[in-house]
Amino acid sequence: MPYRRLPNTDVARIKALKLAYIKGKELPPFKLAFSQASLQKILSFLPAFEKAVLEYKQNYIKQIQSNTSYQKELKKARLFISHFIQVVNMAVMRGDIPESVKSFYEIEKDDFRVPSLQTEMELINWGRIIIEGEQKRIRNGQSPITNPTIAVVKVRYEKFVELHHFQSMLKQNVQRTQERLSSLREDADRIIQHVWNEIETTYNDETDKLKRSKASLYGVVYVFRKNELNDVDFHTSVEEAK
Repeated sequence: MPYRRLPNTDVARIKALKLAYIKGKELPPFKLAFSQASLQKILSFLPAFEKAVLEYKQNYIKQIQSNTSYQKELKKARLFISHFIQVVNMAVMRGDIPESVKSFYEIEKDDFRVPSLQTEMELINWGRIIIEGEQKRIRNGQSPITNPTIAVVKVRYEKFVELHHFQSMLKQNVQRTQERLSSLREDADRIIQHVWNEIETTYNDETDKLKRSKASLYGVVYVFRKNELNDVDFHTSVEEAK
């Protein structure tokens, strides 16, 4: 026997609900294979579900599109901050500036490694430390580091931080709409299952084949198992040969 398969995608859920809705609008109540109460549930639920699907898709697309620019600014910020620290280290090694200068950047005087800048929070934290440290050092009358200057580093850093906040907001929007949609999916599945149960109950006195045929007009989906599909193909071929 073929088995009934409920929708497993949002597109399929909307299609199933719309097919039932269309039947409910086309047929009078006494000819409709499911109850008026179920039709009212579909009428009130479908617009909200379609809106939730649309909002999630829009927010997801915005996040993906924005992420391209964000990744570029992230890489630039990481490059400039890393380069600035390397320039400081090289200046210390050449003797151009004293080791004590590194304390402005919260770096040990005998540590010539570039700190980890892999995560976004590490980059935000070290960018702030480097910018504040260099500005404080300059206010103390010391010569600024050049190539890159802290002004250039700051421009790249602030652009990255701005996009980081924007990207975080987009991510929150996606999560919020996804959670809302997940909840509505459960409601959609319950409504569809209930409507399909009513439809099949209406046609219980029909043969299995006719029952499936009539229920399919309402959007009920039946799936043949592999061995059943082979039997269908065989019988179809026999009938065609006749």
